[in-house]
Amino acid sequence: IINMFFPCVSCSGIVNSFNAKEIGVRIFEDFASSWQWIIALFRVVKAFFFFSHSYDNYRKSAVSITDIGFTTDFKVYLQVKETWLAFLIILSVVEGILLLTLIFLRTRILIAIALIQESSKAVSHMMSTLFYPLITFVLLVVCVAYWGITALYLATSGIPVYKVVALNSTQDNCGQISGNETCDPQVNYSWCRSARCIFIKYNNEGLLQRNLFNLQIYNVVAFLWCVNFVIAMGQCSLAGAFASYYWSLNKPSDIPTFPLSQAFIRTIRYHVGSLAFGALILTLIQIIRIILEYLDHKTRAAQNPCSRFLMCCLKCCFWCLEKFIKFLNRNAYIMIAVYGKNFCLSAKNAFMLLMRNIVRVVVLDKVTDLLLFFGKMLVVGGVGVLAFFFFSGRIRLPGSNFCTEMLNYYWMPIIVVVVGAYLIAHGFFSVYSMCVDTLFLCFLEDLERHDGTMQKPYYMSKNLMKILNKKNRGPKNGKGKD
Repeated sequence: IINMFFPCVSCSGIVNSFNAKEIGVRIFEDFASSWQWIIALFRVVKAFFFFSHSYDNYRKSAVSITDIGFTTDFKVYLQVKETWLAFLIILSVVEGILLLTLIFLRTRILIAIALIQESSKAVSHMMSTLFYPLITFVLLVVCVAYWGITALYLATSGIPVYKVVALNSTQDNCGQISGNETCDPQVNYSWCRSARCIFIKYNNEGLLQRNLFNLQIYNVVAFLWCVNFVIAMGQCSLAGAFASYYWSLNKPSDIPTFPLSQAFIRTIRYHVGSLAFGALILTLIQIIRIILEYLDHKTRAAQNPCSRFLMCCLKCCFWCLEKFIKFLNRNAYIMIAVYGKNFCLSAKNAFMLLMRNIVRVVVLDKVTDLLLFFGKMLVVGGVGVLAFFFFSGRIRLPGSNFCTEMLNYYWMPIIVVVVGAYLIAHGFFSVYSMCVDTLFLCFLEDLERHDGTMQKPYYMSKNLMKILNKKNRGPKNGKGKD
């Protein structure tokens, strides 16, 4: 009948258009491609809701700050008109920044989202990278164990000193014991039943014992250097693996068979000196921060307001310097993994490349931090809720001998589970963050070094080329510019 009245319409086409399974698949595809914008718009709507709520309370409030004065009950301040006015001002600024960011930085946000999606593809092609944090953890445990054992050996390097003391000096022949005489713990003092040979300390005689403090400082410096080197080696190895993914023209056929293993071997063979130099620079900054904390602790009682302000400024400056050095080292290790240059040249090239694209750097950094934060909170929150229901007895596993009544404080295992979940999530998401940073630097290098011709084709994904209105020109398109 349908074909009789509507010959141009096929029954199969109508049936397919109302296929519930196909509609569901398309809905999920649309959601997967636009969930980042949904989160951004949700934040804008949430800020607007808080703005409306603050304005409503500000309009209804009739109490001023001068009417109540100072009080320790913070709930009273929620009835003050000036409190809601402050909320209005803060939320207005936040809402304005969000809207301006979405309007004027839309293209850069799209680039950041596309890079994050490309990072997901890279990690999916290299699942072994998700387990590399376990190697880093084992190496860090070795560093901590080496530092602890060395510190104990240094602290106990002297000859033990024992002195004889009387537990009860009123007994016969025990009053003459002064406690200053050395003794041998294997000798029995029969003339005084309460006499005991007790360990006092290790002697400080000899060259090693006189320089024990300096050796402990050297041990701390070596420990920090080893920790920073292990972290640098992990970052460079992951960067080499993810860079091999980006610089593969035909993905995934051109991706190496064992990219992480090859990157790790290259790092050990060619880049150990550069990584050690970068780790040394960071270690020196950390040592200066430790010295400042030590001086502040020792002189806190004798400091005046001016010296305290100066010390606070110094600590703040070196904290910022440490953060900057970590950021610079991270990008320098990426350039080392890509081009194999030395540390200084790689750090300079990475810094200049980022400065030429500073707006993209800021947008990508904030978008990545937001998504990784949501990911960590999702994992930790989910595990924490399950742990709460399990250890509180609200969920019972069939066939399990565990009984919540055996626990004195059920919140203690919950805290342990949540902390463990956070550490594991942080390790896995650090791999994802390293992937995003590596692909971002490769993307910037791709834009500056290539033009889409047959001789210099773009290596970026089709999604990124579509956002930037770029394309790889074939032989038929000639040498015209995009």
